[in-house]
Amino acid sequence: MKDTQKTDSLLINIADYVCDYDITREEAYDTARYVLMDTLGCGMLALRYPECTKLLGPVVPGTSVPNGTRVPGTQFELDPVLAAFNIGAMIRWLDYNDTWLAKEWGHPSDNLGGILAAADYISRQRLAEGKTPYLMQDVLTAMIKAHEIQGILALDNSFNKAGLDHVLLVKVATTAVVTRMLGGNRQHVINALSNAWIDNASLRTYRHFPNAGSRKSWAAGDAGSRAVWLALMAVRGEMGYSSALSAEKWGFQDVLLQGNEVTLSRPFDSYVMENILFKVSFPAEFHGQTAVECAIQLHPEVKDRLDDIDSIEITTHEAAIRIIDKEGPLFNPADRDHCLQYMTAIGLLCGELNADHYEEETAADPRIDQLRSLMSVTENKAFSQDYLEPSKRSIPNAVSVHFSDGTQTDTVMIEYPLGHRNRREEAKPYLIEKCRNNMKTRFPAQQVQELMDVLEDNSSLAAMSVPDFMKQWRI
Repeated sequence: MKDTQKTDSLLINIADYVCDYDITREEAYDTARYVLMDTLGCGMLALRYPECTKLLGPVVPGTSVPNGTRVPGTQFELDPVLAAFNIGAMIRWLDYNDTWLAKEWGHPSDNLGGILAAADYISRQRLAEGKTPYLMQDVLTAMIKAHEIQGILALDNSFNKAGLDHVLLVKVATTAVVTRMLGGNRQHVINALSNAWIDNASLRTYRHFPNAGSRKSWAAGDAGSRAVWLALMAVRGEMGYSSALSAEKWGFQDVLLQGNEVTLSRPFDSYVMENILFKVSFPAEFHGQTAVECAIQLHPEVKDRLDDIDSIEITTHEAAIRIIDKEGPLFNPADRDHCLQYMTAIGLLCGELNADHYEEETAADPRIDQLRSLMSVTENKAFSQDYLEPSKRSIPNAVSVHFSDGTQTDTVMIEYPLGHRNRREEAKPYLIEKCRNNMKTRFPAQQVQELMDVLEDNSSLAAMSVPDFMKQWRI
């Protein structure tokens, strides 16, 4: 039976963008290259952690898929759906890849799991048929568009206030671009997208007390793998649902958003990729990044006076209070890396912050909870306004330490973290160093250098075929 309903405009807008819009801005492609570099580097570092690696590989041990997707940093060769989960879980595990902050937040590079999985699979199938594979330029284009879809949807729509997790937007964005990569036409993209919205989203339960846990590290991989599956079904002819969002009583908006419409505040272009936030220095939830920078600056003043501290004042923005202001016991690394007080305490105590600081050995140090107990967290209304102001999009925090003798440090305030667009050129050398160091944890020196030679050169990367690129990441 032919669907005669009016198709939701949001589905049309996304499909038109994915199918017809040309990305032309050099800045978008250059930033996408750094995102690719940074995201895969984060995945390589995550492979040091058994809690991550135990989730990877085939469902049936020993299974291999001829001409399947290679999983970077491993010897796994999997179907694209499972590969998307593997890659997605790796790159998100340490909470160290890029970030987008708005009314909804998230990590648009999470889409790379599904994009790379599909690109390698499709390209290897094409080569087997004597056809041309995708180039890495095509992957960068898909990344820019996935970033844009996820990020623009996040600007005006707060799914977290409805208790829904932001990985919904990973599923939507990956579904759209992967359906197109699979050869889908405009209607295929609309059909696949409608099913992604009908899936809705997982609850944010696993990100918050008392249930904060490791699912937050594989939730995006789960969303990306589901997106690849929905895309595969759509190009095989599976139907869609024209009013998946707007249908009265049964649509996404009525069921989950109390009838509020999912809106777009600006047209799709390459705005999100160009304004993406990198986690350059610390694997910490982004609302607390500048607080950690402040704490590290204060470390030399306080490291020898820890027993004399009377109070620690953290001034921040509303979103940080809502998401990462935590008191009381913290039960695991996933709990700790989403605690503003914990990450600030590590900065004051150690003068640095890395992934190992969230593990049990460091967390057992009683000085951390002692410092946390002395902290007060208050909102600065101007900080909250600047966080949402499109011309600023700052993530401000301020920290000061007060001693029992009545003295105090200066208040250190940082408005923009190192990974912000306003500090992009300053950050680039550090991003390259971060990637190189992360890859050294997985590959021998020669392989690291060969990978960096490609990643640091725009033209070499863009012209490389996806299979050749993925082959370089094998161990």
